[in-house]
Amino acid sequence: MDNERPNLTEDDTELDEETLFIVSQTFKALGDPTRIRILNLLAERECAVSEISDTLHLSQSTVSHQLRFLKNLRLVKFRRAGTSIYYSPDDQHVMALLHQAIHHACHD
Repeated sequence: MDNERPNLTEDDTELDEETLFIVSQTFKALGDPTRIRILNLLAERECAVSEISDTLHLSQSTVSHQLRFLKNLRLVKFRRAGTSIYYSPDDQHVMALLHQAIHHACHD
């Protein structure tokens, strides 16, 4: 990612209410440490709720609640396999943003 702003026409500089809402909700999602931890884990591998819970030492209720929030924003997707539900990232743009933020935080 470079620091240049994409070419926008004058008409594109005004953001509509829906776009503003989606952007603010995306940053809200990334503003929570638990959701960041979940997304970071899902960036590594697809996981079931129980695996996320065990790996991150969180209750299954907490994980399910956070996954529901992320799913409603279309940041994660799921697939069923028998009785298990597996989650993975659903928006590579947001995952790239998350990785950039983590990379930024790790530098002095």
